[in-house]
Amino acid sequence: MKFKSLKSILLTTSLIAGISLFSSNAYAATYTTVSGDSLFKISKIFNTSITSIMNDNKLTSTNLNIGQKLDVPGITHTVKKGESLYLISKSYKIPLETLRRANNIYTDYLDIGQKLNVPVKPSTAPELVDNASSYSASDLDLLARLITAEAQGEEYNAKVAVGAVVLNRVESDTFENTIKDVIYEKIDGYYQFTPVLNGWINKPADADSIKAAKEALNGVDPTNGALFYFDKTATNKWLLSRPVSIKIDNMIFTY
Repeated sequence: MKFKSLKSILLTTSLIAGISLFSSNAYAATYTTVSGDSLFKISKIFNTSITSIMNDNKLTSTNLNIGQKLDVPGITHTVKKGESLYLISKSYKIPLETLRRANNIYTDYLDIGQKLNVPVKPSTAPELVDNASSYSASDLDLLARLITAEAQGEEYNAKVAVGAVVLNRVESDTFENTIKDVIYEKIDGYYQFTPVLNGWINKPADADSIKAAKEALNGVDPTNGALFYFDKTATNKWLLSRPVSIKIDNMIFTY
């Protein structure tokens, strides 16, 4: 991988052994107001009306105080290991920006056990989510081919980690927003992944890499949100200066 510009955003995800289960027992969410909020804005986020919010909260005025808590339509989601705002928004089929606004979260940090407002009807909340199904067969194939080209010969966990880096970039606001565009992205004239430059990306994926790609697509991230990786022989000073997330076999993953 070759990089020239500083491109970094911290994400928080954790290693997960399988598919995430979603907690959605609460059929009403609690929204905390921030500066600039109005009942009109809040009603649009949670697909309701100003009158309904006023009635549900016994409000006699449309004036709001910062930090005021309001009952709003939706569900409460409890963050599990391996989850991110992007994956949660995909699972509930709502825009990422809507999920951010419903919780006033504009970073990618999440804590395990954190409660999130999800502005959806309880009947639409998934109990079990397979995030790999949200991606096309061509996405899976391309990701698996990159993993084969970058981590063939490395231990299996490193293969999953390579896939996770691509998904972390898709989720980040700093890079492109599709698997294909992330893998083929150029920054300052440099391809971000060497196999695109040397043509190895066109070689068929091996079975382990396909399996690893599926795990990454399901939210497994041994790197805890890394955005870069390189092998231990790298000499690029910029890469070596990045905060290290984890070392797996001969590969180093950084933020």
